[in-house]
Order: sequence, then C-alpha cells, then structure tokens
Amino acid sequence: MLASPARPEVDHRTIKLVVGVVALSLATLTDLFAKTPIASISASYYEGGWSQSIFIGFLFAISALLLAYNGLSRREMVLSKCASFAGLGIALFPCTCDIHPPMVPFVHGASASVMFLILAYFCYLFHRRARSKGYPQARARSAIYILCGTAILCSIAALAVDRFSGGTLSAALPRLTFYGEATGLVAFGISWLTASRVLPLITAPQERFSPLRAVNPE
Repeated sequence: MLASPARPEVDHRTIKLVVGVVALSLATLTDLFAKTPIASISASYYEGGWSQSIFIGFLFAISALLLAYNGLSRREMVLSKCASFAGLGIALFPCTCDIHPPMVPFVHGASASVMFLILAYFCYLFHRRARSKGYPQARARSAIYILCGTAILCSIAALAVDRFSGGTLSAALPRLTFYGEATGLVAFGISWLTASRVLPLITAPQERFSPLRAVNPE
C-alpha cells in the first residue's frame, strides 16, 4: 500500500524528476518509433503514429511541468513560464523538415533556441546553489550542472553554425540536427534528474528525496 502524501501539492523535486525522465527519453523514443531515420527530433511530427504522438505529447508534458515550476525566485518563475511557452511553440509550429514548409516561419527555431538557452541558464543556477553547500555530493552535482549546461550551449552553437553556413556541418553528418537536439535534451534531462535529489550517490542522506515518502509523524 502506498503511504499518504508528504504534502498536499506536487513537490518541485517531483516536477524535476518527471521532467528529467521525459526529456531523457524523448529523442530515443521518437527515433525508435519513426518509420525512417529522422533527420531531427522535430521531424517526427511528420512521421505520424507513435513517433508523432510521443513528440507532441512529451513536449506538452514538459511545458505543463515547467509552467507549474516556480523555482526559488521571481526570475526563475518568469523564465520557467517562458520556457514552457517556448516548448509549446516547438510542438505546435512544426519545423522546416525536408519538403515540409513551416506553418509560421521562424517560430519553431526561435522557440527551440529560447527554450534551450533558458534550460542552460537553469543549469547555471543549479550549479551555484550546489557549489554553495560545500559537501562532496553537492560538489559532484555542481560539476554535473556545468557539464550539462556546456553541452546544451555547444549543441545550440553547432546547430547555429550549420544553419548560418548553409549546412556545411550537416553535409558531413546528415543527422547532425538530430544529434544536436538529442544532446541538448539529454543534458537537460540529466540536470533536472540530478536536481530532483533522488539519485543516492550524488545526494547526501539528509537531502535525499522520494515522491512516495510518507507523512512525517507529528
């Protein structure tokens, strides 16, 4: 039997846990269920079937959870809402993929850029908080956040260079966009899963979290 909830509302660490798992699985699942090797995760929109459903459904889930997340400051609250709407923009305004013209020009690309830049900034915020605690597990998390934020920024930079150079990078690596998007999503997922405090090796016992934890006795 499940224990009674520890609090009446969803804890921010539960949000981070679910967001992390969804983000980590998005690229793999859309590619797995696609009928053909997709050039980008966004191209799964045109695949139909499970690949399309996972792409749209997972992005809506991430957007809803980011909308619910307020963080610890007004800046985080505003940025999480902006990232939420950007996620909806990615899902609702398909990319220019192969022969498919954009529904509304530039909205998809701009939404993706805004979302990933905000997520990279969240990595920086998580890093600062972890670094301020000083104990070994927090220092390990701090390093993970730095690596994840760097990976997100590098993926954005690689895709931007390819776009503005007329596709020179993707000419050598046809699925560059897919790999770049997947790198950003995996880094995003790892950083939020780390911040959920459910992973034992990088979380001190006194701060470890479980969404199924029972109510503390009075």
